[in-house]
Amino acid sequence: MPDTAPAPVPRAAPQVGIVMITRDRRERLLATLERVTRLPEDPPVVVVDNGSTDGTADAVRARFPSVRVLTPGRNLGAVGRTYGAAALGTPLVAFSDDDSWWEPGALSRAAELFAAHPRLGLAAASTLVGTEADADPLNAVLAASPLGHEPDLPGPSVLGFLGCAAVARRDAFLEAGGYHPVLHFGAEETLLAMDLDARGWGVAYCPALVARHEPDGAGGAPRPGRTARVRRNALLTAWLRRPLRHALAHTARLALDSRTDPEARLALTEAVRRLPAALARRQPLPRPVERRVRRLETGP
Repeated sequence: MPDTAPAPVPRAAPQVGIVMITRDRRERLLATLERVTRLPEDPPVVVVDNGSTDGTADAVRARFPSVRVLTPGRNLGAVGRTYGAAALGTPLVAFSDDDSWWEPGALSRAAELFAAHPRLGLAAASTLVGTEADADPLNAVLAASPLGHEPDLPGPSVLGFLGCAAVARRDAFLEAGGYHPVLHFGAEETLLAMDLDARGWGVAYCPALVARHEPDGAGGAPRPGRTARVRRNALLTAWLRRPLRHALAHTARLALDSRTDPEARLALTEAVRRLPAALARRQPLPRPVERRVRRLETGP
């Protein structure tokens, strides 16, 4: 009887895919994709091109034919991550920017953590910054969260994270609405964490998951306009989710600062422009979540 070759073992469906957003940073993106596409987990990758004019989409398709490129035709901001997650078929979504990537093995560990903790909606990774792989200061802040360590989650509960160093359960992320369109960019992660918590999903810091981040700029200086965007979005988040008295007090503080601070003035101007859209979508947090937010604001 002739020998027959054993049937090939079917490859398990990937559990984690990667969504990356970019805009007009073609060479930086291509260099990052060289790293991402060599990960041992071989994750499917979706790149959302937020309206680039430097040939980004064509360059990615030519060099990385396995990478799916989405071109919404305009700059969606952080909503580009939601756009990409909706197009990805994996149960888990790891988010990266064009200057960040995941350490080998991190995505496998993420799959294990989510499988072991069914309420986990989003895992905030530990981030190493720059060519020297220095610990991002946010790591220590998340590790010391006053919300403590809930028994059904793999790490301290948090209501914030770094957008390019997080893994989300896709269904939970989309159920929460993903990133809010009113905010665009600038500390947009806080609102998403609140919305996940409001739906019963856990958000936890998981230092076993490691992401690398090599942002442009010397000395960690923020990108131009970022400070104003962060302050704008903090105010808009207050109007979207916090009690009315809190939103009014936040507005008054920013208005007072705007008398002498140009960044505050810009933040207030931009917030006022977006305020009608925020008010139309206003949905205050459930009381238990609001109490958790206040605990973070007041400390242990």
